[in-house]
Amino acid sequence: MDLSANGEFDVRERFAEGAQFIGGTLRSGTSGRPHPVVDPATGETVYSCELAGTADVDAAVAAAARALPGWAGATPGERSDAMHRFAAVLAGRAAEFAYAESLQCGKPLRLTTEFDVPGTVDNTAFFAGAARHLEGRAAGEYSGDHTSYVRREPVGVVGSIAPWNYPLQMAAWKVLPAIAAGNTLVLKPAELTPLTSLMFAQAATEAGIPAGVVNIVTGSGKEAGEHLVGHPDVAMTSFTGSTAVGKRVAEIATATVKRLHLELGGKAPFVVFDDADLEAAVHGAVAGALINTGQDCTAATRAYVQRPLYDAFVAGVADLFSGIHVGDPFDAKTDLGPLVSHAQRDRVAGFVERARSYATVVTGGQAPASPGAYYRPTLVTGAAQGSEIVQSEIFGPVLVVLPFDSDDEGLALANDTPYGLAASAWTRDVFRAGRATREIKAGCVWVNDHIPIISEMPHGGFKASGYGKDMSAYSLEEYTQVKHVMYDNTAVARKDWHRTVFGDR
Repeated sequence: MDLSANGEFDVRERFAEGAQFIGGTLRSGTSGRPHPVVDPATGETVYSCELAGTADVDAAVAAAARALPGWAGATPGERSDAMHRFAAVLAGRAAEFAYAESLQCGKPLRLTTEFDVPGTVDNTAFFAGAARHLEGRAAGEYSGDHTSYVRREPVGVVGSIAPWNYPLQMAAWKVLPAIAAGNTLVLKPAELTPLTSLMFAQAATEAGIPAGVVNIVTGSGKEAGEHLVGHPDVAMTSFTGSTAVGKRVAEIATATVKRLHLELGGKAPFVVFDDADLEAAVHGAVAGALINTGQDCTAATRAYVQRPLYDAFVAGVADLFSGIHVGDPFDAKTDLGPLVSHAQRDRVAGFVERARSYATVVTGGQAPASPGAYYRPTLVTGAAQGSEIVQSEIFGPVLVVLPFDSDDEGLALANDTPYGLAASAWTRDVFRAGRATREIKAGCVWVNDHIPIISEMPHGGFKASGYGKDMSAYSLEEYTQVKHVMYDNTAVARKDWHRTVFGDR
């Protein structure tokens, strides 16, 4: 692919003014701390920015507060029109977004071109339409003497924090439902991967969404993130990240009684019953485990395979894993890019090295000789259900496979972690499938597939995976306040119920 004609640009030049987008313009941060954006495929710094300090967060929140009355007061049709233009701007710059996402994350260009960017464009178009479809109960005389109806109103200024694994898509998931509902927003992307979030906000402004509606502060979680969550002028916090950090976010948000949306960790089970299509299950497990180099909270991480298929499943996955091409994200042949950083690569390797003492590494389990943050697809068997590698979120290209005997056992094992974000069941039996979708405690259960998402359906977890929904009309509702309006229809000065207060007087 000729990137010079398909999206490549000079990142340093594009963001020379800084990595904060406040009130419609780029500016430098004020923390006094420079931060490198590193290409994880090469280890080279591609951009360096000054991180946001608390003063930058204050400025961004103030810009969002100034923009709120005008944006909240716009008609749903006006917001919808602006967001349709936004989708068109994104589509026109698809190659630039794909290049920048691959550069900062190490994602294969095939993935950013075919998944991250078109998914974001589609999500923007969906919320452009959803902006015109607020839902509530029909107006009616529910008391007999009054007419009641429901209004959905914006929450206010939203402070959102997004992770590094899908920077563009997570920016969209945070920004789009919020602004479609009439809110304004300050987004803190991960400081490792701020480029496409900044581009996303710039595209919104170019599309005619007023300055200050979408603001970006690129800073650390400890300084910028915690200040944003605790800011008294922020009415709602939406956070995507680890469960441990989510608990800290909840503590801070509770102090100011903010509305809170948390999309946290996952440890998705992949349950293969003995009547499953073995080839489909093997291919689904490899794709579901390795997408985005396994850095996906819904990735297939725990495969439970009923014993008659277990050996063949392990052999099939091992064979496909060994043929995965690990390499340069911009090479069309590459299947798997690096992890987002060397620190993340070392974290993943640590899980595997510790597992060698109690489990078998069937294939992978090593980093190739490269300056990049690469790690080979790794298949582990023989681990106990209670072991670290089965219970903890690894966030890398590692799949653990365990056998089970009865359906009861398989479903119990699937539910046996603190998490409940996503899962899949593989079977030809409609009754088995129905039981699995009912009994697995997760926000999404796929049947005979794993990973696909669509804008029209919600994404969010159970248990320690958090609460609240991204995407879909359910997400739009997260960013609205429900108000009951009630009109008296009698024109009577003294109502019957007044007697409960002052008798017959």
